[in-house]
Amino acid sequence: MEKKVSSSVINRLPRYYRYLTDLEANGIDRISSKELSEKMGITASQIRQDLNCFGGFGQQGYGYNVKHLYNEIAGILGLKSQYKAILVGAGNMGQALIQNTTFEKRGFSLIGVFDIDTAKIGKKIKGITISDYNNIKNFVEENHPTMAIISTPRTVVNQVVSDLTDLGIKAFLNFSYAEIPHSEDAVVENIHLSDSLMRLCYKISAKSDKTNNKN
Repeated sequence: MEKKVSSSVINRLPRYYRYLTDLEANGIDRISSKELSEKMGITASQIRQDLNCFGGFGQQGYGYNVKHLYNEIAGILGLKSQYKAILVGAGNMGQALIQNTTFEKRGFSLIGVFDIDTAKIGKKIKGITISDYNNIKNFVEENHPTMAIISTPRTVVNQVVSDLTDLGIKAFLNFSYAEIPHSEDAVVENIHLSDSLMRLCYKISAKSDKTNNKN
């Protein structure tokens, strides 16, 4: 029977990958769970529990081989698969995502960008020509992308997702500020930057209240 891994463990895997990327870049060959915990701000016990979900990878008295663990987590996350992705909505958010995201290092190859704005269509961003959204059907049928990044105005999100779902796309990374419903047939990540701002606001407020109560 396949072991079910909790969503909290899965959510921490990209953090492990980021820290291991930095460690490898700095020429560090091995690291203990204690040392890694100090860098990441989580307990060594939690790190061992998380990694034991996938086999452990560590050796008593040695710790973790950084390159080996880096490669193992990359494999677990599927980063070597290079799934094909498209982006719909080449406004400020969409262009920022293209300019600042290394898709290839995150398991995806960005193969197409689409918009309805005639002022944007035909322009290039990092070597990719912005195409007319009205031609997306032919593109998807010819190239078979797995995932769509949505950065359109929220008013058209449902229609875009419906269009792409009908074309066979079942994975969405959504930056549109409108929630894409989860379903059994689709893999969805709704990214709400405003939620992060509000959580930060709450933490600042809570910390301020705690400080004031001490005075």
